Amino acid sequence: MTAHPKQTSPTGDVSAFAELHHADEPLLLPNAWDCASARALAGQGFLAVATTSLGVAAAAGLPDGEAATREETLRLAFALGSEPWLLSVDAEGGFSEDPDEVAEFARELYAVGVVGINLEDGLGPADRHAAKIAAVKEAVPGLFVNARTDTHWLGDGDATDTFARLDAYQQAGADGVFVPGLTDLRQITTLVRHVHTPLNVLYSPDGPSVPHLAEVGVRRISLGSLLYRRALGAALEAVAEIRAGRTPTGPTPSYKELARQMSSAALSQSRRTGPSGPTRTF
Repeated sequence: MTAHPKQTSPTGDVSAFAELHHADEPLLLPNAWDCASARALAGQGFLAVATTSLGVAAAAGLPDGEAATREETLRLAFALGSEPWLLSVDAEGGFSEDPDEVAEFARELYAVGVVGINLEDGLGPADRHAAKIAAVKEAVPGLFVNARTDTHWLGDGDATDTFARLDAYQQAGADGVFVPGLTDLRQITTLVRHVHTPLNVLYSPDGPSVPHLAEVGVRRISLGSLLYRRALGAALEAVAEIRAGRTPTGPTPSYKELARQMSSAALSQSRRTGPSGPTRTF
């Protein structure tokens, strides 16, 4: 397995994460919703793992996209930030409309070992979102800010609006830009040529394949809530098989494997962080 960037990069964790956006292949970024899923994904050789706001919210019984999971998101970041792999956090819109409060949240994430943050505009005012990005970059210059616009996710995909928003976010200091919901390869190609930062798209089973996205220059491919939803689907499929008197098929980690993984991870975290947690400074 390739050595983890946190173990080898002379330029630091955050620089290592940025470098993954400029490698020979695009960064395929799986999204986890809890400690077990994150550690399982890292165990498959992924050098970076992100969180999914939907998965985190659903696991806590809270709504997604309504700034309801600030503490849950921070708690998960604290548990995972000191792991030897790179962690990026989906922070919705920053859990506040106040740029200073968003910046403070970013500082808290960075302090526990997070290297990237995803901030979405929710189709709100572009200048307000740009102000959030600028505030985060001023407070934590090294944190990789992935600026998301929801013109295709929540809106009608207007190209002029999309370009204007991405331009504003890049000018505010975004390190990368994200346009979920965009699956047309020609439009994606046009966006790649327009932006000067790495373009992130959301993988869709009905959209272009990873090789096709790589061919047109996409630099980051996120899985979003797909893995969480697939896991729920697998659980429902398994219980239906059991109810029907059949044995479920497919890979299933044993209880001992998961228990051992969690115990080992807890011990490693304690050794790395000490009683007061990670001590990254600004």
